[in-house]
Amino acid sequence: MIPYIFLVIGLATLLLGGKFLVDGASAIAVKLGMSAGLIGLTIVAFGTSAPELIVSVNAAIKGNSDISIGNVIGSNIANIGLVLGISGLFYPIMIKRTHLRFDYPVTLLVTILFFGLALNGMLGFWEGIILISLFILFNVYLFRGSNAYFLESVEGVEEVEQVKDYSWTKAVTLFLGGIVGLYFGSELLVSNAVNISRTFGVSERVIGVTIIAIGTSLPELITSIMAAISKKTDLAIGNILGSNIMNILSIIGITALINPINISRAFIEFDFIWMTGITILLFPLMKSKLQISKIEGSILLVTYLVYLGMLL
Repeated sequence: MIPYIFLVIGLATLLLGGKFLVDGASAIAVKLGMSAGLIGLTIVAFGTSAPELIVSVNAAIKGNSDISIGNVIGSNIANIGLVLGISGLFYPIMIKRTHLRFDYPVTLLVTILFFGLALNGMLGFWEGIILISLFILFNVYLFRGSNAYFLESVEGVEEVEQVKDYSWTKAVTLFLGGIVGLYFGSELLVSNAVNISRTFGVSERVIGVTIIAIGTSLPELITSIMAAISKKTDLAIGNILGSNIMNILSIIGITALINPINISRAFIEFDFIWMTGITILLFPLMKSKLQISKIEGSILLVTYLVYLGMLL
C-alpha cells in the first residue's frame, strides 16, 4: 500500500512542480517583455511537457528504459484516445484546415519516424541528434511562419493574466520551486512505480504506458475538458497534436542524448503499432465533419479502452 501512496504523492508533486515552473517562468517572461503568444508557444508548451521529460530522463538514467519509453508512447496514445475522446463527449472539438494540412501530417510523420528509429531496439546518441534537430527545425518554422498562432494562443493569454502582477521574488521562487518539485516528484514516481511492478509481477512497460503515462497526461486532460465545458475547443486539437510532436522530438530526443534507451520487442510489436494506428485513425475522424463530436469521441475512447484491455 505504501508504494501506491508514495506514487500518488510523487505524481501530485510532479504536476504541481510543472505548474509552479510554468507560472514562475511566465511571470519572468512577462517582466522581460515577451508577448502572450510567444509565452504560450514556448514556456507553457514546454511546461506541460516537463513532467514527461523529467520522468523519462530519470527512468533512463536509472536503467528503467521501459518506463522511459512507455511514458511517451502511453502519453501519445492517451492524448488521442483518452483526452480527445473524453473532450469530444463534452462538446465538439472544431478542426481547422491548418490542422489537416500541417499539424496532423507532421504528427503522423514524426510518429512513423519514431517507430522506424526504434526498430533496431535502441535509441542512442545519433537518434537523439536526429530528433532534437527536427525539434529545433519545427520550432523555427513555428516562430517564423505562424504569427497567427501567436495571436490565437489562448494558453499564453490566460497565463499572462494569471501572473502579470507577480513580483520578481514570487516569480523566481515559483520557478525554482517548480524545478525542485519536478525533481523530487519524478524520483518518487519512478522509484515507486518500479517497486510496484516488481512486487506484483507487472512489467515496467505496462506501468509506464498506463499509470505513469495517464498521470503525466492529466494536465492535458484537465485543460481539454475545461476547454470543452467552456466551449473553447477550437485550439484543442492543435494542442494535442503539438504535444505528441513535442513528446517524441524533445522528450525522447533529450533522453536519448543523455542516456541510450533500450526498447523491448513488446513495445515494437504492440505499443508502437497502437500508437501509429490510433494516429492514423484520427485523420478520417477529423476530416469527416471537421470536428470531433460525441460519435468521434466515443470511437477514440473505445479504441483506447480496447488498447488497455489487450494490454492488461
